[in-house]
Amino acid sequence: MHGVSIEFILYLGYALFLAFIALLLELVAGHAHRRSATISTVGFTYHSDRDVWECPQDQHLFPVFSDAVKKTVTYRAPADICNSCPSKAACTDSNNGRTIERKSVESLQYGMQRFHRAISLTLLTLATLILAVEAYRTPSFYPRVSLIAILFLFGLLGIRLSAALSPEHKTN
Repeated sequence: MHGVSIEFILYLGYALFLAFIALLLELVAGHAHRRSATISTVGFTYHSDRDVWECPQDQHLFPVFSDAVKKTVTYRAPADICNSCPSKAACTDSNNGRTIERKSVESLQYGMQRFHRAISLTLLTLATLILAVEAYRTPSFYPRVSLIAILFLFGLLGIRLSAALSPEHKTN
């Protein structure tokens, strides 16, 4: 390892560690987002063509309230249907019928996903800055080329992450 200092190795290791944490955060946040989006509707099917939810007992939940500020729609099954359902105890404790709240992508869940994405992007930016400084400081050709290659990969990943932060990019 002629020409490569321990400092270089430590900077490179730290930058790669930050990038790894950023990617790990993306994976964990994506899993948490998908799980939270489906946990309250397990067993229910949304029919967008009719704007209704269908429960496991083939009953429908219809839209009963829309909140333009929170960008949510509340769906409810008829109380008499739910109260006579054999699965009621496992589904709801309400005597007014089962409700589901559908949130738009601008809701809190989407906001949390954007928050985690911003943290990932910040970690990746920090890793990129560390590598850029080290690429500038490193006098040896091959270590500098390897840093520039890693910087290029970090740049591509950063572009992908930042594009997903734009208001036009929406995920469910």
